[in-house]
Amino acid sequence: MEDDKLLVQIAQMYYMENKTQSEISRALHIHRSTISRMLKQCRDQGIVTISINPQKAGTDSLETRLKETYNLKEAIVVPVSSGFSDMQKMEGMGQAANRYLQSILQDHMTIGFSWGKTTAAIVQYFKDNGAANITCVPLIGGVEGRIESSYHVNTVTYEASRHLNGSALLIDAPAFASSPEIRDILLSSEFNQTLIKYWKHTDIAFVGIGSLKASNSRWHFYYGDKIFKNVELNHVTGDVCAHYFDKQGQHIPSSLDDLLISISIEDLKKIPYRIGVAESIDKAEAIKAAMLGNYINVLITTSETAEQIV
Repeated sequence: MEDDKLLVQIAQMYYMENKTQSEISRALHIHRSTISRMLKQCRDQGIVTISINPQKAGTDSLETRLKETYNLKEAIVVPVSSGFSDMQKMEGMGQAANRYLQSILQDHMTIGFSWGKTTAAIVQYFKDNGAANITCVPLIGGVEGRIESSYHVNTVTYEASRHLNGSALLIDAPAFASSPEIRDILLSSEFNQTLIKYWKHTDIAFVGIGSLKASNSRWHFYYGDKIFKNVELNHVTGDVCAHYFDKQGQHIPSSLDDLLISISIEDLKKIPYRIGVAESIDKAEAIKAAMLGNYINVLITTSETAEQIV
């Protein structure tokens, strides 16, 4: 009976709490190879049953098409139906993001984040996999307009570091300075110079993808009038870290470039894992452009959005 209780406990930790075998091993003081054997025993004895969702076959096809068409490292498509709420979609994407992160996260890595609703949602599902000395950093300054505090890049960065048992650097500067001179002063500070060094050596980035079609009012709400005065919106398809691009993914130069406090496009594209997290049929064109422009090389999205893209 005691053995059965232990098997159930291990099965719950692994399958329901998403703990790794190493985490379970440390928590229960049982060798990892024994944990692996006991998980097999759970399946053999019917404590755990595994079912296959045939709907997933459709997402496998979408993932393959996205990877091959846009030359991605990985495409992860979360199956959803028309009855799914936004919360259910975010939960699926958050769990998918965590699984992928666990597969690539190693000791001493730096993870960068942009701000936004989706990035704020997914970091809540991150889990510590035992990787040591993880540093989380913002990739862009804060917003000038009003924003829910949980969406702020500093909040996203801190929450990620907390869930991963890492450390966080926060930014004390807006996304857009009031003048090029102020931008230069802000970037020359000792703290921001340290942050820029991290930008040049970031290993993983989680970024949201802005879309004019989906977010016109949100851009105005977050950035005030700057974008509307300085960027020809009829040419804008989307943005990553406030770098605006057209439908082919080509950067659209503007006077905002001289005000922007954000990782540069060049440094962004050097990051080995550039993970775009975005969903919405209205964002399909912007997501496609972000892939074409090589702003991201990993995509996590929903099946309805992926179908619209392909």
